[in-house]
Amino acid sequence: MSRLIGVGVGPGDPELVTVKGVRVLREADVVVVPVMETGERGRAEATVLHYVPADNVVRIVFALNERTDRARREAAWDAAGARVAALLGESDSVAFATIGDPNVYSTFTYLAQTIGELLPGTVVETVPGITAMQDLAARSGAVLTEGTEPLTLVPVTAGAAVLKDALAGPGTVVAYKFGRLAAEVATALRETGRTDGAVWGSALGLPGESIRRASELVETGGPEDGPEGGPTAAPLPYLSTLIAPARRDGGRGGKL
Repeated sequence: MSRLIGVGVGPGDPELVTVKGVRVLREADVVVVPVMETGERGRAEATVLHYVPADNVVRIVFALNERTDRARREAAWDAAGARVAALLGESDSVAFATIGDPNVYSTFTYLAQTIGELLPGTVVETVPGITAMQDLAARSGAVLTEGTEPLTLVPVTAGAAVLKDALAGPGTVVAYKFGRLAAEVATALRETGRTDGAVWGSALGLPGESIRRASELVETGGPEDGPEGGPTAAPLPYLSTLIAPARRDGGRGGKL
């Protein structure tokens, strides 16, 4: 019986792939990496090539950024699923490399569902990976949780209102995929009083890495800077991550 294994390869730094992840990638008959239609090398592929020979890597196109045309997105998923199903028919094990973790906003979820329909009985497994929020927390010194604090993870692609609701609540809030909505994120932070202490990062572990205070997302100026002189934000990479730590004023162990 063939196995499809989703392997989390972290946010970009090849040193953050787990020992188990490296072993599974090397033991797999084939390693699939997702690419966009434009064909450029993505983070998952670049990371995998540190550990696996290029001859054992198969690039498959996914509509990774397609959100407006559902029919086109579904067609791309179907085509990718059919390609992976063919590989499974020829192999005992196929690993699919995904940035971050395969169970956190990963393309692997859709692939696994498709394979379950095309090849019932295929064993589906996952190997966890380091997430962008963990990497950003480590690099910036931001503490994600203490004591009884909740942790809320929000994809800003769901809308800035979802983020604002989360920021209005308790605990730490992490926002993913907010690069295109940086101005809205800056506004939500300001209106909820969560700008201080918040940090954002992009291209973590890569040559173009940027880690900054969230206050740098906002520039207050004249009417030319934004609507009625409000906050503006420079465009950021799509895969940007924000951490807005919980409000902590109780001293050490104050949230226990």
